Order: sequence, then structure tokens, then C-alpha cells
Amino acid sequence: MKYIASVDDQSFEIEILQNNQLMVDGEVVQADFQSVSDQPVYTLLLNGESFEALVYPSEQGVQVLLRGRLFDFTVEDERQRRLRQSTGGAAMQSGEYQLRAPMPGLIVVVPVKEGQEIKSGDDLIILESMKMQNELKAPRDGTVSRIRVKSGDNVDQNQVLLTLT
Repeated sequence: MKYIASVDDQSFEIEILQNNQLMVDGEVVQADFQSVSDQPVYTLLLNGESFEALVYPSEQGVQVLLRGRLFDFTVEDERQRRLRQSTGGAAMQSGEYQLRAPMPGLIVVVPVKEGQEIKSGDDLIILESMKMQNELKAPRDGTVSRIRVKSGDNVDQNQVLLTLT
């Protein structure tokens, strides 16, 4: 079965093959993806290059923290995509969005204010975890309607940090 993974404005068609192989947009890649100790931490060996990522479900799909950047992915199989397209459904670009902490950590900076208009990709929160500063970015344009944390706060995984409308 084929899957469509979307991040930002890009989509990738992925098919799981045999022997740790994937076909990504028509190109075969060697991949080994393993969970580390029943945690949301995964190791990925992709064409001989090693990566470590935090992966967990979100309201819209899956969030992946990789090399200090947070990515919001949606993943659909072919059937789900055809159904969504036939019913006119689209990715949620309006309404309320709650930014949640991808992992426990310390809030370093909140560079936005309530009522501030933001654009997709703007920094919303800088979160320090595992001695790394992670920029949590806006998944879409909107307005910061509520900030629930401040610099110096310790937060738990999946805690709501702020709300966009």
C-alpha cells in the first residue's frame, strides 16, 4: 500500500517494500527504523546515514523532532486521501490549534505575545530538552490567542504551551 506523507508544503509518496526498503517518490531507499526502550525516541538508518528523532502523535497527524527542528506531518494511505479529496476535505488551516510540548523540558523563550499575528514557520516557543534548544514553529498562519507558559517554566510532554486561532 502507498502512503502520502505531507510536511509544510511538500508531499512524499511512500511505499513499504521488503528487506528494509522503501520507495520514496519512485526512488528505492534502504531504511532501518527502530524504537529505543519503549520511548518516543527512534533511530533511523537511512541509506547508511544515522538519525535520532522523537516521534509522537499530534492532533493533526505526527510530530517529529529531528536535529532540533519540529516537523508536523500528516500521513494518509491512498484510500484515505481519495476519500478526503472526494468529500472536499482539506487540511485544517483555520480554527484553534494547540501547540503541545513534544517532550519534557524548560521554556527558554516565548518570542510571541497574545494577540500577535504570526506566519507559518515563525518561532512560537524555544524549549530546552536534553541539553538542546528546540524551536517550536507555527504550523500555519494565525493569531496567538493564549499563552500558557513563560520563560523558566518546566513543562511535561504533551502539555499545551499556547493556542493559535
